[in-house]
This record gives sequence, C-alpha cells and structure tokens, in this order.
Amino acid sequence: MNDDELLRYARHVLLDAIGIDGQQRILESRALIVGAGGLGSPAALYLAGAGVGHITLVDDDAVDLTNLQRQIAHAEARVGQPKVDSARQAMLALNSGVDVEAVAQRADDALLDTLLARCDVALDCSDNFATRQALNRACVAHGVPLVSGAAIRGDGQVAVFDSRPRADGSRGPCYACLFPPHAAVDDVRCAVMGVFAPLVGIVGSLQATEALKLLSGAGRSLAGRLLLIDAFDMDVRTIALARDPACPVCGAPSAR
Repeated sequence: MNDDELLRYARHVLLDAIGIDGQQRILESRALIVGAGGLGSPAALYLAGAGVGHITLVDDDAVDLTNLQRQIAHAEARVGQPKVDSARQAMLALNSGVDVEAVAQRADDALLDTLLARCDVALDCSDNFATRQALNRACVAHGVPLVSGAAIRGDGQVAVFDSRPRADGSRGPCYACLFPPHAAVDDVRCAVMGVFAPLVGIVGSLQATEALKLLSGAGRSLAGRLLLIDAFDMDVRTIALARDPACPVCGAPSAR
C-alpha cells in the first residue's frame, strides 16, 4: 500500500483481525455482486469504500422512483439509468481507486460461468429464485464462496455458502442444500409484499461484512449458519445448516 492507501484504510489497518496484510488482500481481491437494488446498494458501497480492488455489478434493471425509498446507491437525478451504471457512479464517487465493472444484463448460466472464473467472492443480492440457483451452481463449480441475502416485509436472512474443502476434507452446505432447485417456490417480490427500507440496508451491510471477512481472512464466517432477522420485533437468531449428501449441486456425483 502507498501512503494515501495507508491513510484511507487506516481504521482497517488498526484492527488486529485485518491489519496491513488483510487490507492488502482486500485491495487485491475481486468480488461479484448480482443485483444492484436494495441489498446490492449498501453491499456495493461498503465493498467500494473498503477498497475491494475489482467489483463486478450485474443487473438488467433501471432505476425507478419507487426504488429510492431503500436503494441508497441511486438518486433522483439517475432515475431511468441502468442500475449498474447508477451504482457505479456512486461507488466511484466514494472511492475512485477501485475498478467497477458494470454489466447491464440478466445473470444467466453462461455469464456467471465467465464471471466466477475470475472472482474471489460472490454476493447474491438478487430478488428471484432462478438467479439464486444459477449463481449457487456457478459458485460451487468454481469453488467461490457465496454470500446470500434476502429481505421481504420486515424479515431478512443472511448466509454464507462455502462448499470448498475444509482442512479435515469435509465441505459445507450450498444454497441448494437449504433450498432444493426443483422445489415449488413462489417468488415473493417487494413490489407486491412491501419491504421495510432500513432492513435491506442491514442485510446488505451484513453481506458486505461477510464478504470482507472472507477476503481478508478476518474472524469466523457465517458458513454453515443462517442468520434470521425480524426487524419489527428486532429479534436476531442463528440456526445451523447441514449439507445434504444428496444435493443435486454439491452432493456426490451419483446424487446429481
């Protein structure tokens, strides 16, 4: 790090859990964020502020007036712009030293396969089941940890799915272990059900927290656990997750 970087990231460098080495790893890392809306906005801003070297944003939507209640990376002057371009502008205004790649298209299998081949962590800030499953498949295939978040009404959840081999040879669960790909699921959209504005900030910030921990080597990640948040009762709890040996994504080849 040069002198300017040491000054900018001094509050991270002061932390025993991160220090100079951990911050350097952050600066050299690459993150993929799928979704530049309610969850992706705070996640992207915090990763940019923390100095993640290269951040790829994927979203095919445009900024709408109804987004501004909660999607803090956007502004009235950018209504109608692609969300990835709007968020990129906000990120670079915060930290011009990061490289932000804006991909204004839907995240399909082919795109994710290309992007995950050169990423260190992925953040699922999307709002539909199909995209979540596609991102999970790509993360398992490329050995990239996935930080998953969701929020609707006043309820939120955060998890880290890291199926890379552990020191003892075991592996953690993937997203499909918890939510089987072929299960009947109704996509619940905030456009229909509503969402409490600060909740998406809480969940997106927690996703950024977990991503930065993974990139820097700080602390214990949420891998193998699911964090549940009830914002209206302000109740937070964590439950353990188990890997499904018969998972069609991360299970034994005979199970796929």
